[in-house]
Amino acid sequence: MPGRKSKRLTDRTRQSAPAARATVPATGIADARLFMPQGYEAGYDYPLLVWLADDDGFDLGRVMTRMSLRNFVAVQPGRPHAGEDREDAVWRAIDTIRDRASIHAGRIFLVGRRSAGTEAFRIACRHPDAFGGVVSIGGGFPLEESAFARLRDVRRLPMLLCCLADAARETPERTDRTLRLFHAAGAMLAMRIYPGRRDLSRAVLADVNRWLMDEICGSKPSLQSECAR
Repeated sequence: MPGRKSKRLTDRTRQSAPAARATVPATGIADARLFMPQGYEAGYDYPLLVWLADDDGFDLGRVMTRMSLRNFVAVQPGRPHAGEDREDAVWRAIDTIRDRASIHAGRIFLVGRRSAGTEAFRIACRHPDAFGGVVSIGGGFPLEESAFARLRDVRRLPMLLCCLADAARETPERTDRTLRLFHAAGAMLAMRIYPGRRDLSRAVLADVNRWLMDEICGSKPSLQSECAR
């Protein structure tokens, strides 16, 4: 990762965090929220989920409670400071959480909802060596941008796209272009299409949890351009 960004993921002195599940303000990150797993153990390097959301109604604690009480530390970055963009807020959140909790440097995942899912794809593809994977829930891949500029590294980046069936039917050409792009590039994309209208349903979150744990535990190989209904 070039320039100053590469310094943000160096090892730091880790401090203990609360031993019980909680969603609390993350000190040092304006407006950020932090989720600590139930039964937190300071000696274990946890995967970190960095949640990006495009609306103020997103409830990190509720979402993580539905997804997993024990598997992850999670943070929702605060609003960018003046003159910053969302990516700066992401790096600042990661830095601060790694000072407060025991985090595995190779298991940091970006997860975004709706337009923030597209932003998660964008940030992860800019810095593919900084993340263990990226998940978008309802946010399309940024096809019109040079997201594959670092193709060799992006090919090693696992990606998951979850979308509702109605949305996929409304934009079949975009879905087809996305799958064709990943197939041609040899990059890894798993796609899940769901019935209903709730993008943060228990079924969606359970699948995201399984996909993440498969990547973390290496229980199955990632599939290229996989589309499962």
